[in-house]
Amino acid sequence: MRVKKQKRHRKIVRFYTACYGFRQPYKVLCDVTFVHHLVTHRITPADKALSHIVGAPVTLFTTKCAVAELKMHGSSLGPSHSESLEAANSLITARCDHEEAMSADDCIMDVIGKDNSEHFFVATQQADLRKSILKIPGVPVVYALRTALLLEAPSAAQRQFVKTSEEQRLHMTDLEYKMLEKRAKNLLEKDSSDEDVGCGDQNLEVQVLEKKRTTRKELGVKDKVQFKRKRAKGPNPLSCKPKKTLKRPDSRKEKNDEDTSMRSRKKRKRSRKGKNPVKADG
Repeated sequence: MRVKKQKRHRKIVRFYTACYGFRQPYKVLCDVTFVHHLVTHRITPADKALSHIVGAPVTLFTTKCAVAELKMHGSSLGPSHSESLEAANSLITARCDHEEAMSADDCIMDVIGKDNSEHFFVATQQADLRKSILKIPGVPVVYALRTALLLEAPSAAQRQFVKTSEEQRLHMTDLEYKMLEKRAKNLLEKDSSDEDVGCGDQNLEVQVLEKKRTTRKELGVKDKVQFKRKRAKGPNPLSCKPKKTLKRPDSRKEKNDEDTSMRSRKKRKRSRKGKNPVKADG
């Protein structure tokens, strides 16, 4: 259940950051009823609990009128009145420009304005104030149920405002259309003037070229070929290996080799020393 709640809160915060430009750290404008609820249910520290709900660091604010109302009518809150007043005084005071003191609800609505330019999250326990705030585009609401803090889902009016603003961005306004039409007219006038100047220059160039051609023909000079066909060239002589020269054999050496081979071929004479010679008679 807790995981589902965190996913839902993350989705709501992503909607306000993408469509209304909310940025971290988020600013939370607290009503005195919300401060009193945090004190009585011991939800402390408040900034840590709210940052866990929003998923980012937060800064807590309140108004002078809210603190003044808590001082005047705080006795009805019981023994926790002093703790609530101390907790409200510890918050940062949001600027409200009205001179006379107003009720806390009217002061919060005045600080938010028509478009919530300061990008406040409003934390309150009053159901009527929550309903009126959700009618204003771009104002997320935080409330508490006992020890659980919840983030109100965007209302149908807020979603419809985002849809209509996106459609308006896709189409041009009357002022943009007039500016575009004026710019196109100026470009057409400039192009027409450039064409007139270009035609005069082209005529002059053609006349000069024709005059050059006639003079060259009269003198008998041929025009050079503009493009020449590239022919294959020979290899780079430095990158080629030198040719190997064949050595001639020495004639004397060949003759000596022939003589030695002939000598070796001669038959070997057999010696007859071991045989007794036949002695002649007488």
